[in-house]
Parts: sequence; C-alpha cells; structure tokens
Amino acid sequence: MNTISCQVIAISALTPVVSKVLLQPAQPTSYTPGQYLQLCLTENDKRPFSIASIPAQDLLELHIGAPAGDNWSSAALQHLQQAFAQGLSVQVEVGLGHAGWRQDSARPVILLAGGTGFSYVHSIAMALAAASQDKPVFLYWGVRQEDALYYQAELQQWAAANAKYRFIPVVQEPGANWQGRSGLVHEAVLQDFVSLEAYDIYIAGPFAMAGVAREAFAEQGAHREQMFADAFAYI
Repeated sequence: MNTISCQVIAISALTPVVSKVLLQPAQPTSYTPGQYLQLCLTENDKRPFSIASIPAQDLLELHIGAPAGDNWSSAALQHLQQAFAQGLSVQVEVGLGHAGWRQDSARPVILLAGGTGFSYVHSIAMALAAASQDKPVFLYWGVRQEDALYYQAELQQWAAANAKYRFIPVVQEPGANWQGRSGLVHEAVLQDFVSLEAYDIYIAGPFAMAGVAREAFAEQGAHREQMFADAFAYI
C-alpha cells in the first residue's frame, strides 16, 4: 500500500445515482486488478472504493454509487467534487485488499457483481482481456433495474472480442421490454453450472449477497479457497 496524491480529472454521471470519477496519480501506482483504494477525506476518515481500471492505464477509475440517503458515499463524492471544482489534489491509498486477480491460475473464471460491485469485476475482466489468456470467462452483473447496466455496451464488445467470454446481465425487477435474465444474480450462476468445482470465482457487491453466494456456491462444488471477495474478511 502506498499513499499518493491525485488530481481529479473528471466526474461524470453513469446513471442518476452512479458517478464515474477519473483520478490522475502524481506518481506511478502499483496494484493488482481487483484491488481497491481508500479515499482519504481526513487522516482518520478513509473510504474504500474498488478500482475499475487496470494498472496499464494512466488514470484510476472509480464508480461511486450515492443514492439518496447514502451519506457515506455522498460525502466521498462531495469531497471529490470540491477538489475538482477548486483544482485541488486528493489523497488516496492504493493497492488494498486480498481478492485481486490470480493471474497465474489456469482455471476458468466466473466474475459476479451486484450493483457498483461491478467496478471490481470490470478491472479483472479488462486485465484478462489485456493478458490474452485463453480460457473461459463468465461475467454476471446483477442490478435492480436495467438502466443500471451503465457499461452494458462495453461489456457486449468485450464478449464479442473473444469467443470464450460471456456477459450475462441479470435484472432483479425487469421492465416489460427486458429480454435477458431476471431474478437474483447468484441464482443465475447456480442455474448455469452443474458444478462450480473447476472455477475461480470473484465476487463483489453488498456483503449480504457475497455471503449468500459463497455458501450457495460451496454447496454446488466451489472450493472456498478459489472464491475471492474482500467482503469475506468481514462476514
């Protein structure tokens, strides 16, 4: 872990409640795809966010969901917006977490995200593509409504670029025109695989979802040491 100063390059809306933030580090950064950073509001107030980018990129990309009533994320976003407006730098700690991509593993991969947990699996998916690893990758992204699939077009391009990549969006409360999968995202995985024994599984999203997925996947053959989520340290 190292603390670095960053300029806030851009803040843009991905949805009415999710913002994309681009940070320019003042020095080269070192992290594993799937790790997170902490935004330092003060010396004692540090807030973690998954890094959606990969180390080969110059900028650090964050996806911050701040719906009404979420004062925790809203305060972090306001800190970034104020720095952006005033041209000030922010302090971040980079290279945190133990659920980063296991690059040396030859096993096929399942990436499971709920909501803005997507930023975590996006980093790993982009790293897999950049490394040109020839193995199956299944990316499941669960959201409440389909308009929350803010990177759907990019992921369709990602899947189209490699015959072994699949993108499976799952909408919990689909509208009348939704043509894809519906329900809970971890249940879509259980429906699609008779056994999960052979897979490395990366999970990000609400702690409750991560816990339910871990137990359900273990019952369907997944090895606990081949399931990765920073939430597991807290549940």
